[in-house]
Amino acid sequence: MLNIGCHLSVSKGYTHMGKEALEIGGNTFQFFTRNPRGGRAKDIDKNDIVSFLDFVKKNQFVTILAHAPYTLNACSADERTKTFAWEVMADDLMRMEYTPNNYYNFHPGSHVGQGLEAGIDLIADLLNKTLKSEQTTIVLLETMAGKGSEVGSTFEELRRILDKVELKSKMGVCLDTCHVYDAGYDIVNNLDGVLSEFDKTIGLDRLYAIHLNDSKNPFGSHKDRHEKIGQGFIGLETIVNIINHPKLRHLPFFLETPNDINGYAEEISLLQGAYKLV
Repeated sequence: MLNIGCHLSVSKGYTHMGKEALEIGGNTFQFFTRNPRGGRAKDIDKNDIVSFLDFVKKNQFVTILAHAPYTLNACSADERTKTFAWEVMADDLMRMEYTPNNYYNFHPGSHVGQGLEAGIDLIADLLNKTLKSEQTTIVLLETMAGKGSEVGSTFEELRRILDKVELKSKMGVCLDTCHVYDAGYDIVNNLDGVLSEFDKTIGLDRLYAIHLNDSKNPFGSHKDRHEKIGQGFIGLETIVNIINHPKLRHLPFFLETPNDINGYAEEISLLQGAYKLV
């Protein structure tokens, strides 16, 4: 079975997200830890957590993926914004331990004119202050499209962050197909070459998850605008090649396409049907 899910709302609780994912053919899901444009997180319902842990075990769910809010910018020039990033990540990672052994994904951030090197140092500093040796959660850097002063649009930039993190066993990468294509990695015509470059630069053993999205913009545009599967410049053939690639097919895939729940159900059905059993 293809390990796949989509982005769901945590507002009704973890068990509700699990049931919703199962109903549309998924065996995992992604969710924002809190309002993606805000700061406050929903209170943890311990009864819901107990029910959820039982549900995912019975239904053989694979690892779920929490997503930090977009407002978390570890390499901002503003001290208040950097403090907010530390407070949010520290709180999120504490909350993640209620559902142990899962993933937490975040956008590395934008250096806003401070320079790439300063941005990388600030991101690594946040991680070194926040990660704990006892945590079970793996924190993932997301590959970015490279708009503005974003850090993380090249594999080299991500590797430089990872090299500066002390607790390396707690870190990994989430590859976003729209982002890498927009950043200039030609997964359409040279998927094997891109994966070889990732492996050489970062290591495929550090790739834990994939955001599976088509792109509204052409190759190398640095735009970051997701499209429904098969309706963008990446195309269905490439998406099918990605989910069936021998170096990727074991990973969990998370849809972030511009869809409602019925649209996600259709995409999951399409991709489950295109997944080759081996």
